[in-house]
Amino acid sequence: MTEPQPLRRRIFSRTSWPEWQRISELLRTETVGGALLLIAALAALVWANSPWSTTYDQVSDFVVGPQSLHLDLSIATWAADGLLAVFFFVVGVELKREFVVGDLRDPARAALPIAAAVGGMVVPAVIFVGINIATGHPENLAGWAVPVATDIAFALAVLAVIATHLPSALRLFLLTLAVVDDLLAIVVIAVFYTTQLSFGPLVGALVTIAVFGLAVQRGLRSPLLLLPLAVVAWALMHASGVHATVAGVLLGFTVPVLGRHAAADRMEHRLRPLSAGVAVPVFAFFAAGVTVGGLSGFGAALSHPVTYGVIAGLVIGKPVGVFSTTYLLARFTNASLDDDLAWVDVFGMALLAGIGFTVSLLIGELAFETNPVAHDDVKIAVLTGSVVAGLLATAVLLSRNAVYRRIHEAETLDADDDGVPDIYQPRQDPP
Repeated sequence: MTEPQPLRRRIFSRTSWPEWQRISELLRTETVGGALLLIAALAALVWANSPWSTTYDQVSDFVVGPQSLHLDLSIATWAADGLLAVFFFVVGVELKREFVVGDLRDPARAALPIAAAVGGMVVPAVIFVGINIATGHPENLAGWAVPVATDIAFALAVLAVIATHLPSALRLFLLTLAVVDDLLAIVVIAVFYTTQLSFGPLVGALVTIAVFGLAVQRGLRSPLLLLPLAVVAWALMHASGVHATVAGVLLGFTVPVLGRHAAADRMEHRLRPLSAGVAVPVFAFFAAGVTVGGLSGFGAALSHPVTYGVIAGLVIGKPVGVFSTTYLLARFTNASLDDDLAWVDVFGMALLAGIGFTVSLLIGELAFETNPVAHDDVKIAVLTGSVVAGLLATAVLLSRNAVYRRIHEAETLDADDDGVPDIYQPRQDPP
């Protein structure tokens, strides 16, 4: 005999649904998302350098999709163009919120992190270009944008692990910088890595995005309507020659943040687990797998100008660009650093901005898709540079975290256990 419907619903709500809710909440935390990204990249590296490396290549290159729609793409391309569009949709929603109600709404408050993001993109690009021109390899200049991007998920995950007592203003500065960095990186992808442009599909994509925007602005939330529109917009953007992830950003920009039909928080809340738990790790798995060839192969890769150009851009260019731009702007304009921050904190954060992973690997694929040697060099460089930048940033910020922890302990010390910190006790002069 079948159970009554209410009982089935009650069982479902008490078991499966709470379990999924707990998993979703875990995937929304920065540390879990960063850990999954790291695990996926390490798994890809291990597989690509194992005796079964050919299997990894076969899986990555396996083609699936309707040929009639020109969507017969490899698994790796589906990860980069398809799944990553979910990540960029969430980025688009975040950008929209920052411009409407966040730090980017106030030009005076946003001036420093915006300038830092620009400086953190210009200096790495100049270093990469300078190295490849000086070594006589102008054919590599297509990769100038590889070291300009900061991986927001990875950087914030590292900061979340080590920042037990660091000022919250440091995270806000890094978040604003990374959001602007993502916006500029998207512009770079759309403008500089679009080789063939088909206006018909592009117009169709923009019209479909406009219809999607009109629907969400009117308060229509049904996935049966919005999901097909998003898929059509993505497919048309892909057919236009513009990288398909740009569709994700534009769709995210249409979502209302304020008003009766505000949906930004709700959509981001629902899609972040999919982005952090599936889209980004799967992309990292298929993007990071490179056959290094042992220590000798790694050493040979480090001798190539593409490799050390990217590493120098991430490890040196990013912190120099971010820190120097911030300092000069604060020194010679009315812009000022948050009162809770010291310049050494900003330097540690600037080092952390050198973690370039998701977008850097994506740009590397676009820049060297017809040059497999340079493509592999980019992967090695991005992984190496990101690890070095992360370790350097961790060393600086851990020392600062210890300083702020001692300050916190001194401010909260209650030696007589009366519930009032000693610093607030009235001072009693000796008789």
